[in-house]
Formats: sequence, C-alpha cells, structure tokens
Amino acid sequence: MFKMTAFLFILFLFFYLNLPKFGHLPDKISQEKIKNSPHYKKGKFQNITPTVQITSDEGALSVMADFLFKKHLDQKPKKNIPAVKTDLKTLDKNQDLLVWFGHSSYYIQLSGFRFLIDPVFSQNASPIPMNVVAFKGATLYTAKDMPSIDFLIITHDHWDHLDYPTIKQLKGSVGRFVVPLGIGSHLRHWGIETDRITELDWNEKELFPAGEIDCLPARHFSGRSIFPSRTLWASFLINTPEYKLYIGGDSGYDGHYKQIGDRFGGVDLALLDSGQYDKNWKEIHQHPAEVLQAAKDLQTKRLFAGHNSKFCICNHAWYDPLERISELAVKEQFALITPKIGEVVSLRGQTQSFDQWWKELL
Repeated sequence: MFKMTAFLFILFLFFYLNLPKFGHLPDKISQEKIKNSPHYKKGKFQNITPTVQITSDEGALSVMADFLFKKHLDQKPKKNIPAVKTDLKTLDKNQDLLVWFGHSSYYIQLSGFRFLIDPVFSQNASPIPMNVVAFKGATLYTAKDMPSIDFLIITHDHWDHLDYPTIKQLKGSVGRFVVPLGIGSHLRHWGIETDRITELDWNEKELFPAGEIDCLPARHFSGRSIFPSRTLWASFLINTPEYKLYIGGDSGYDGHYKQIGDRFGGVDLALLDSGQYDKNWKEIHQHPAEVLQAAKDLQTKRLFAGHNSKFCICNHAWYDPLERISELAVKEQFALITPKIGEVVSLRGQTQSFDQWWKELL
C-alpha cells in the first residue's frame, strides 16, 4: 500500500511539475548563450559575491516551518490596500511617468516609449493555488488595463516576478521582451516568438531609438521548480541621454550598487527591493537601512522602495518596509517616493509629494 501511494504521489508530482505555468528549463537557444556566460559555473548561475540563501544556523527546514506555521504579527493588512484607478491607455505617451501596481510591478513611460516591469496581475504568486494570495485591494489592475507595451522587462523568474497567466494575456500587446539569460525558454514555451525576445547577460544591452536597456548584476537566485539558478537574475537600467531609471529587481546588498553608480555617473530614480527581508535570508534581500545605502551607492536622486504591499513572502509586518525606510529617509533627508498603487508618479516632478498612506490602515 505504501509503495502504491508513493508511486501515485511521484506520478502526480511529475505531471504537476510539467504544467505550462512552471515554464521550461533552458532550451537549445538559451543554452547557446548561457554556455558563454562567465557567471555560469558547475551547472548554475553564480552571484559575484558567494551567497547563501538560508543564513540561519537552524537550517532550511526549520526556517520553512517557522514561515509556514508560526504566526507573526500583522503579516497581512486588516483593511484593503488603497489604490487609484488610472486609465493608462489615455495617458499622453510623451509624458515621462511611472505607475506602481504593488510589489515589483511597474508601468513606465520614458522618452516616448512604454515599459512594463515584472507584471504580476494574478491573485497569487505561487505554484500552489490559494498560497501567497494578494492583499485585498492590491489587485485593481489587470492585463486588460495595459496599453500596447514597447518593452516588457523581467528581472528573474520567481513567481512573484514572472507570472504565466499575465504573460499569456499580454503577449499580443508587447513589442519586445527583454530578459536575463535562460528566461527566453519560459517565454518560448508559452508561445512567444524567439525574434521578439532579447536574452541578456550582465553588462550586455538592448538598444532602442531613445537609448539603451542595460542588463546589470543583482545578488539573488532564480528558479520556478526544483532546479534552482538555471536562469539568470538581474537588475536593469533604462538609460537615455535625459534620464536614467534603475530597476533593482530582487537583491541582497552588495558592491554592485556602487559599481553601477560609478559606471553611469548616478541615476535619476532607483526602484529597489525593500520588503520580504529576514535575518534568515539576509544575503538575498536587503533590510531598509541597506536599501538606503544602496540608493546612496547608486548616487540616485530619488528612491522608490518597492517589493511590498501586495504579497506576504516573509515574517515581518506588511507595513514594516514602508515605515522603516520612511523614517530613515526623513533622518537622512533623502528623496523617497511612496505613492499608492495606481497613482501617477511624474519622473520629472522633483517636488511631487506623497502621503504615508499605509498609516491609515494601522
């Protein structure tokens, strides 16, 4: 009986892990690019600095059990996340702006081009239904609300950054997909043509008429299934002669921020990972004080601290990232952007102010 149960479980697991939503390990097209990457060693991509995913002395199983079964205070908001419904399709394409959809999803207009970053419009960010469910109020936007997109940028293939249903719904309205090495395999598996996909290694770029999209390092990991780090993770810089917008992706603090700041002579706006941090995985996500230091290293004029306010993938209170980074920004007199979901942020509006909206929910 036990053998039959085990066999049926393995059979179920095999078929489940082969569902389209899990994507595809790097195919021949991706492998041709990957094999030449200096960051790919021993069958996996490597961070610049040696990085441990679980830093707890108690081990991965203990950390997972703590996250899954132990109750932590205010992990999810008791009230709906406030959001503003902006009609993106009627916005003047020549207006430089940003709209946040919660967590790490952004719509950007810059120099007459439209960009979409890590769009996740599903109700959950996990391979398991009803797991990592979006906060109430944080799902006001859907793929149908998006205008035609010139460039869709994916920073890495974790479920809270690369969403299968969203990509399937958007694929007909996107001109070009710009992704780190290996992620092209997921996209091709989901029906997107190779000639619409640009796969980049760190320090490679995609040119477009108004400038370039630079693929740059981050300190993290990747994987949608049981095979970790077979695809690359990255940060990006949308770089035009008039404006530099840095997209940090998911990253622990490291020396790459200073190198990028020095290389490009600073940036105008940095979108940085500030949320889902914990002492047990401190090398792959950064705490608020590290976020502010990263912003200084980048020599950015303004900071947007994202990766919060939509999904709970951590033990801290849902509002903790916003509270702590705001306190630090005031103390350091650093320009911080904290819009509501859907609120239009002017990329040129240096004096634009934002409410501390999360305090209304406490």
